[in-house]
Amino acid sequence: MCINPTEWILPHNLQVPSQRRPKRSRVRVHNLARRKQCKEKIGKVMELKNLKLYMENISIIEENEKLRKKASLLHQENLALMSELQNRFSKHDLLNNDQSKNTVHSSDG
Repeated sequence: MCINPTEWILPHNLQVPSQRRPKRSRVRVHNLARRKQCKEKIGKVMELKNLKLYMENISIIEENEKLRKKASLLHQENLALMSELQNRFSKHDLLNNDQSKNTVHSSDG
């Protein structure tokens, strides 16, 4: 009843015929190579997209800086005009007050 070790029967999942093994290896190597090529292509595409976005970002930052300077100049001009306007109104108010005092004094006499 004892079986000779050369006659042992391994379970099906452990038996690997020698002819199939190299074929699987080639397929795996081929698939790995194909996956590697795909990853490299995707990596290059992503790198190009990243570079384009980086350049666009630089352009936007430069445009933003120009607009910020322009806004600052416009703000300074606005402040100067407001100051000039306030000076004119304050002088106008002083003249009106002086004229109204003179007319009050002259109407009293």
